[in-house]
Amino acid sequence: GVTIRPADIMTQALQAQNDPQQRKDFFAKSLNIFTASVKAYFQIEEFRRSNERAGEALGIAPELPLEEKLKRLARLGVKAVEEDFITSSQATALYLQKHHRSDPLYVCGTRSLKEELRRGGLTVTQDAASAACVVMGFDTELTFEKLRDVSWLLLTRPGIPYIATNPDYVCPTEFGSVPDCGSVCDMLYNVAKRRPLVIGKPTAAMPTLAMEKWGVSREETVVIGDRIYTDIKSGLNAGCLTLLVMSGETDEAILASSPDKPHFVFPSGKELLELLKSE
Repeated sequence: GVTIRPADIMTQALQAQNDPQQRKDFFAKSLNIFTASVKAYFQIEEFRRSNERAGEALGIAPELPLEEKLKRLARLGVKAVEEDFITSSQATALYLQKHHRSDPLYVCGTRSLKEELRRGGLTVTQDAASAACVVMGFDTELTFEKLRDVSWLLLTRPGIPYIATNPDYVCPTEFGSVPDCGSVCDMLYNVAKRRPLVIGKPTAAMPTLAMEKWGVSREETVVIGDRIYTDIKSGLNAGCLTLLVMSGETDEAILASSPDKPHFVFPSGKELLELLKSE
């Protein structure tokens, strides 16, 4: 029920970026759509009732099928449906449907990634000799055989399309981190001297898909994440506002040295939730 001018929001955001007081005023007075949108991250059902365009991109347990993520969210008391999500796997499937629909894909990824691609009408093969495209993803089922197959494909077929779902170096765990897709791709670079085309963050593909799916503008969209080189960079590439939480991979030294600066920085999602509850 609030009318705003998106261009004014962007102007005020840029002015508030380096001024704590202006930043506070900006949040308090100007971010009505932002507040409603971010509340969806914590209270999906409440936001869905107030806004038919509700939706968010969540990165819970990336190796799990989407239906399993929904079950885990339900156990946490969060009601969500498949239409609420846009994942890097979905974005990759859309790209492959457009550019490699008839190509057999050698996928270095989990079963859930392969299922996502098959649901999109794509052909997944375990036979490296018949593959016409290589797809890399976060792989909790990684084997030396897969690494050998991809190395062979990249070295013996220099022109073969080489796609990655994301460039993340690590995936958070309860004890720290484990290697993610970007780390494996770096290892393969040492072998074949090739970098993949990355479909997920930090490209603008996922925010763009989300905006198209829910019919919102760049000025109405805020990308939130804990990684500058993927989450924040993706939002900047898409022309959106960005908010960094410091509870993940990024520390003060990384933030200070990064050429890509978020519009806002919060210690964690806790402070963000507290701010939203105070509105």
